[in-house]
Amino acid sequence: MKRILVLLGSLNLLLLTATAEEKRPNILFAIADDWGAHAGVYGTPWVKTPGFDRIAKEGLLFKHAYTPVAKCAPSRAIVLTGRHAWQNEEAGNHMAYFPAKLKSWPEVLTEKGWHMGITGKGWGPGSAQNAAGKPRQITGKPFNKRKAQGLTEEIANNDYASNFVDFLEAAPKEGPWCFWYGSTEPHRGYEFQSGVKKGGKKLTDIDRVPAYWPDTETVRHDMLDYALEVEHTDQHLVRMIAELEKRGQLDNTLIIVTSDHGMPFPRGKGYAYSASNHVPLAIRWPGGVKNPGRVIEDFVNFTDIAATLLDVAGIAEKDSGMMPITGRSWREIWESEKAGQVIASRDHTLIGKERTDVGRPQDQGYPIRGIVTEDTLYLKNYEPTRWPAGNPETGYLDTDGGPTKSLILEMGRKDRKDKFWQLNFGLRPGEELYDLSVDSDCVHNLAGESVHVERIRSLQERLTTELKAQGDPRMFGQGKVFDEYPVTSGTGFYEKWMRGEKPKANWVNETDFEKAPLTAP
Repeated sequence: MKRILVLLGSLNLLLLTATAEEKRPNILFAIADDWGAHAGVYGTPWVKTPGFDRIAKEGLLFKHAYTPVAKCAPSRAIVLTGRHAWQNEEAGNHMAYFPAKLKSWPEVLTEKGWHMGITGKGWGPGSAQNAAGKPRQITGKPFNKRKAQGLTEEIANNDYASNFVDFLEAAPKEGPWCFWYGSTEPHRGYEFQSGVKKGGKKLTDIDRVPAYWPDTETVRHDMLDYALEVEHTDQHLVRMIAELEKRGQLDNTLIIVTSDHGMPFPRGKGYAYSASNHVPLAIRWPGGVKNPGRVIEDFVNFTDIAATLLDVAGIAEKDSGMMPITGRSWREIWESEKAGQVIASRDHTLIGKERTDVGRPQDQGYPIRGIVTEDTLYLKNYEPTRWPAGNPETGYLDTDGGPTKSLILEMGRKDRKDKFWQLNFGLRPGEELYDLSVDSDCVHNLAGESVHVERIRSLQERLTTELKAQGDPRMFGQGKVFDEYPVTSGTGFYEKWMRGEKPKANWVNETDFEKAPLTAP
């Protein structure tokens, strides 16, 4: 009798395990390149995103989703490891080496038997190798065979949706899959005026030009050209959703849609303002999300993604082989039925940066740490004598080349006191404080006003306490280590440039280089 009871207990356990396995969803993780929080459901009239809007309306839309660092490689390393950039050693920088000891969640899923694939951009730019010096597939097996040109020659010819079909065809009938859709749009370059000429848009579609850019036809065209590439990304998402519906797999697939950071414009990509780090985020999963259609006001960030996906996959962190994860799973948010603020402690996030590009003497970065709440952004600039967007002589390399950048630089050449040049390329003070409730564009720095002394002190204390707990080297006087990590593109870019060697910098325009004084007014 005792043996029978033991056998029955074992059988029940096996049945429960099998049931849990059957409920495990497939995962479609979609991450665009350089897409800010612009979408129809966010109230952006000049960008049409039916795919993203559908995911949000049938799932959850996040109002306060952030990348801790607004540059491709460090942001994506955070996605993959669940750790802040200041915890990721070399991978905290751009054009970096991905440490062999840092494991990614796609590698974990692959080891645990998941069919893991990718089309487009995964992690980079940089080099990811194992301890033996061999390349790693830290975002999965590539599926990039299918090609189809978009509306412009500047848009990548990767037929992402058709490559997704190839991936699904290769997936085993049993066992879960995970696919990384890494659109390389809306990364620059753009075909100038393509938004109007090929996308059917009008300059008047734009309801508001941010206060840190001049409201000119050039800037509006640049914004609409960006919008056209956002829509290209979304159109492939629409096709992927349709493919899942056709195969009867849509409702058993967790879909996460986001971007690595903000627009590739001045004060966007490579900076640390709201427009830099605030990203779109929507998730859909009928099997897990309760009360779909909710808008979530909790602050979430990219350190949470690894924790969330391991949780969904049923893999304990201790069994993953990953370094300790800083973020938390979103399960408690989607299992709640509340909208608005769901988890009281998710009322802020940390942001910052180290070396987000080359172009400064000795490959130096522009170190920042900051904290964002619903109504406040506080930034600590650790090296305010350095140029925040990169040195003028090498073309302000922290900002990708484009019409808006070139226009503002030209305005600055005529008058270094020009407000747009100052806001986008001028030197910064050691501290910045912005009231987001009235200044979402972050153009009015309140840090020098005595009335805000206590507010700054409280934010500093909160920021420092968390950074110390995370082991941030900069909190312990060791921040210089980030400047000393090697650059995969070759060290000494600035020094070579100044000697006349002119190393490759194809992400800036030829007109962006200046012979400028070492200080600015």
